[in-house]
Amino acid sequence: MKHLTGLAHIALFTKDLETSVKFYESLGGTVTDHADVKKPAGTNHIIMVQMPGFFLEIIEPHDGSPVTAEGGVFPHIAIEVDDIDAAVADLKACGVTTFRTESPMSIPIFGGIRNIFFTGPDGELLELLQHL
Repeated sequence: MKHLTGLAHIALFTKDLETSVKFYESLGGTVTDHADVKKPAGTNHIIMVQMPGFFLEIIEPHDGSPVTAEGGVFPHIAIEVDDIDAAVADLKACGVTTFRTESPMSIPIFGGIRNIFFTGPDGELLELLQHL
């Protein structure tokens, strides 16, 4: 698809944000940003860590999301796009119908992003992400 520009980040759930961040810093990562995302059941704390060649979005969920291998320690993979509206239109034209929302959402975190989630053929959660 022509609007995909690369891997945006891999999301990782953690039970202990501080311990996870220190671990990935010891592997060569650098904290680049942080945010709190309010959800109906609680606020998730997020740290972005730049690793060599990719980003990790480390999430300490307080919204009831399970933090177990069985529950999905890696909750989604985010794909960077240069035009999210065109990318969504292309996916719809290819028959993708599994979007969580009707259109991309604007979120004022990490300098401003627009994103939309959809599932792959085995239920894997994918995110299209465009930085504003």
